[in-house]
Amino acid sequence: MNRQQPIEKTKITHLIDEYLRNRAHSTALCASLQVEDYAVQPSAEVSPPKWHLGHTTWFFEEVILVKYMTDYSRYHQGYRMLFNSYYKSAGEHWLQSQRGSLSRPTVNEVIHYRNYVDQQVVDFLSFTDLDEVVLSLLEIGLHHEQQHQELLLMDIKYILGCNPLSPVYCDQSLDISKPENARWRVFDEGIYEVGAINRGFAYDNEKPRHKRYNYGFAISENTITNGEYLAFIQDNGYDRAEFWLSLGWEWVNESKIAHPLYWQKIENEWFEFTLHGLMPLDLNLPVTHISYFEADAFANWKGLRLPTEHELEVYLQANSAVAVISGINKRNGNLASIYHPIASGVPFGQVWCWTKSHYSGYPGYKPYQGMLNEYNGKFMCNQFVLRGGCVATPGDHYRHSYRNFYQPHQRWMFSGIRLAEDIE
Repeated sequence: MNRQQPIEKTKITHLIDEYLRNRAHSTALCASLQVEDYAVQPSAEVSPPKWHLGHTTWFFEEVILVKYMTDYSRYHQGYRMLFNSYYKSAGEHWLQSQRGSLSRPTVNEVIHYRNYVDQQVVDFLSFTDLDEVVLSLLEIGLHHEQQHQELLLMDIKYILGCNPLSPVYCDQSLDISKPENARWRVFDEGIYEVGAINRGFAYDNEKPRHKRYNYGFAISENTITNGEYLAFIQDNGYDRAEFWLSLGWEWVNESKIAHPLYWQKIENEWFEFTLHGLMPLDLNLPVTHISYFEADAFANWKGLRLPTEHELEVYLQANSAVAVISGINKRNGNLASIYHPIASGVPFGQVWCWTKSHYSGYPGYKPYQGMLNEYNGKFMCNQFVLRGGCVATPGDHYRHSYRNFYQPHQRWMFSGIRLAEDIE
């Protein structure tokens, strides 16, 4: 193998450092778990932590090492199927709903798998002439790992939240909140540029950057708080069909939904389960773990609406220089160890905000080539876009063009509400 030139060695050293830092953060997020927590799957859409650690390793193995490293030997042939998520072109995959049925491989075996692949990746980067294709795949792999770091926190919260003992994930206490003044920002009618800029990483679904026409609109500088949402509940919002989409009304009644996901009423007092434990409901904090159906119904109750994804991106771009309270501006993830939204009056980094935009490709959208063609495009159906990042989003993973997406009934992610209205 050819050695890198000195200038290339500097770049490779940086890549290796970033790779190892990123990978270490995933295992660090699991440090407070007990071994029994790693394999639990209380819902089909939730994956066990053990599976996340294996799947993110599978990605580097199958996408890079198997294809580009000479004489690479897979750690375990069976892992090719077990840790494949949904890539049909990569062969068979274990059903998502059955990921929690596997007691083997053990947690220790998955950690050994990670260590093996990490060493192989470091060797590959150190002693191989890398082209732009491989570097691009490595970058996607790093951001894929960061996606799963957020998913890990979502899934860990759901796993612990389903336990009647309300286990605590993080001992860090949350400060007492204060009410924030309601503010709105007005944007004139006009043509705006949205989408990924040609600098830094972006997924294929954020491209190309293009122009969008927006009618005049106003958007709230504050996300909706627990107190505001409680008023909706107290006004019998969940019992009034006039606020709900037809499918949302069916979902509310069939699933017996009457409040946000982690709210509990104990002796006539509201509590909220968080990664910091079960706490009395703080009326000043952003409401979170809200479905699209709930967000839309709340907006109708207020006589307002959800923003489009393009309106919300314009708003976020206008706030690029704003300091954020959460860990989203921290390079190494959430260094403050705060895993719950703590401020409603900041533009991003607290809760993913639902938009009224259906998830679809931009004009001129071109999906990734090869196996990663399946990464985003095939999910552009029956999903709505969310924007703005959340407390679980790694800081160097977030950007204003980031398009998250979920089905309208889903709410185990850190999702919230920001309202908008038309301006004549």
